[in-house]
Amino acid sequence: MSRFRTRTRPPVALALPALLAVAFLLLPLIGILTRTQWSELGEHLTSPGVVEALQLSAVVSLWALGLSLVLGVPLAWLLARVPFKGKALVRSLVLLPMVLPPTVGGVALLLGFGRRGLLGPWLEGTFGITLPFHTSGAVVAATFVAMPFLVISLEGALGGLKQSYEETAASLGASPVRVFFTVTLPMVAPGLIAGAALTWARALGEFGATITFAGNLPGTTQTLPLQVYLLLQDQPEAATSVSLLLLAVAMGVLIALRGRWTGTPADRKAAELPPVAEEPAPTAAAEPSAPAKPAEPTAPATSGAAPRDGGRWPLHATVTGFNRLTLDAEPGTTIAVVGENGAGKTTLLRALLGLTPRAHAELRLGDTDVTALPPHKRQVAWVPQDGALFPHLSALANTAYGLRARRVPRAEARARAQAWLDRLGVGHLAHRKPAQLSGGQAQRVALARALAARPRLLLLDEPLAALDQTTRARVRHTLRTHLAEFGGVCLIVTHDPVEAVSLADRVLVLADGQTLQDAPPVEVTRHPRSPWVARMLGRNAWQGTASEGGLALAAGGRLVLAEELPDGVPALAIIAPEAVSVHRERPAGSPRNVWPGTVREITALGSRLRVLIGSAEAPDLVAEITPDAAAELGLADGVRVWTSVKATEITLVRL
Repeated sequence: MSRFRTRTRPPVALALPALLAVAFLLLPLIGILTRTQWSELGEHLTSPGVVEALQLSAVVSLWALGLSLVLGVPLAWLLARVPFKGKALVRSLVLLPMVLPPTVGGVALLLGFGRRGLLGPWLEGTFGITLPFHTSGAVVAATFVAMPFLVISLEGALGGLKQSYEETAASLGASPVRVFFTVTLPMVAPGLIAGAALTWARALGEFGATITFAGNLPGTTQTLPLQVYLLLQDQPEAATSVSLLLLAVAMGVLIALRGRWTGTPADRKAAELPPVAEEPAPTAAAEPSAPAKPAEPTAPATSGAAPRDGGRWPLHATVTGFNRLTLDAEPGTTIAVVGENGAGKTTLLRALLGLTPRAHAELRLGDTDVTALPPHKRQVAWVPQDGALFPHLSALANTAYGLRARRVPRAEARARAQAWLDRLGVGHLAHRKPAQLSGGQAQRVALARALAARPRLLLLDEPLAALDQTTRARVRHTLRTHLAEFGGVCLIVTHDPVEAVSLADRVLVLADGQTLQDAPPVEVTRHPRSPWVARMLGRNAWQGTASEGGLALAAGGRLVLAEELPDGVPALAIIAPEAVSVHRERPAGSPRNVWPGTVREITALGSRLRVLIGSAEAPDLVAEITPDAAAELGLADGVRVWTSVKATEITLVRL
């Protein structure tokens, strides 16, 4: 692709007004530059009155910035994160000083905080504070008009930050305040810095509200903009010089912000080091059928009392709301949660975390009922699909985060975190940032972080979905190995049948928030009760109703069966792809289920081919054949074929 973009000539009807707008904005600035007495600039800017006003402006603007940070940051967080009635009204109040004439703002401040205002007499009588015609009044006026810039910028940054980072931090044991200061603020630093810079610049240039509310007293409230106003009457050349100074400050702020700070969290570029290539795991390349159980990392014991239940935490949960089910599992059990999109898989995990109003979980872990506890006190660790590694922390700091949140001393937390990273084969990457890790490495760090926090319940939401096949196999082996000694229960949401079969002791099939099937992987593989699960496992699944020795299919057609069911019984017919025969002519002989069809798609699956065949007489059917057989039959998209299935090759599952 050419790196040169095609240039189009803008229409004159749009270009001409745009140029006039630029000229309209640029001409006053050029006027200041051309009218400035450059030879007298130093004398004007160092005169006693200007120096005093400049010092006062610096004091007032910095105090206004500090007050805006103290009040505006919590307000921005409230608007971005907390749903409440009247939010639109509060946001309108934040925006009001930006559209209100400054002098009207000054009058409003007088009526609110003046000696005859609503709050002024109480402030003066109780604390002896008088705001009008005092430096503190200038600070209040500057804060009133400048704080909206901070709130708007930071709210936009918070709105662009994925909440999975904050939710993951809470699941690791961090309180809301700790999450805010250690995760939220560092990640929205660009928006915060942009808002702070604009707030300071606006406070430095405030005029109307200040002169109306605080007056124009030299050394007390006469800031630099007010000094310009006075100099215009007697010394216009000096006023131009001081205006140039304020213009330079404003342009400096805008230039510093351009292209560097935005209102949303910026993509953090990797530092000097490039991403590390995925390396082979220290274990064997092939996945063993019975992985050895590794020893616990040699690290100092956790501070605090030992768990009352000896580090073994059975699970009991009753979930209501969108999800309606009961879960019981013994320590060390891994449950794969599967189902179609919208079945309630992620909602189930979030209910166990206490993070969703859609469903409520009465949850007991070991001897402790954690139902009423907030997420950070439940000891339920969550690994979302993207891992949600905190981009501003190294792999080691990420892994130690949950330990530090539970007040483990820093040295001990880092030692234990390093032990877990070593155990998962990424210890040599401890000081890399997440942006410098490959997908598989990042997932192993996320897993190490969750396991290092010693949770009683581990929730993994499609932890391997973003990985390539080679890396997925390696991380799957690592995960299976280290779940072997986990003392709690692990729930894994997955769409991968290999993960469900190889990692889980049980498979929980959800449909519309309810349990459709909860059984060992072998049972689910042989007798899936959901067409979606059967297809996920690579099998054809046709739903129908038993009648007269066969199955009347819901999608139309009829299936002859070797197994008989009572009439009217709903059932699912499971047909393995390798049991489907493909012919170019109608077959003769024993098959009793024969349909004409058309090849719609051919895909490779290892050393075999999967052929999707559509038919007007039966549902779509997937057959699995060898490449030699496909070549002999001359199969290609659109080719007419016949398919057949023996009645004895069909497995029936009652619904």
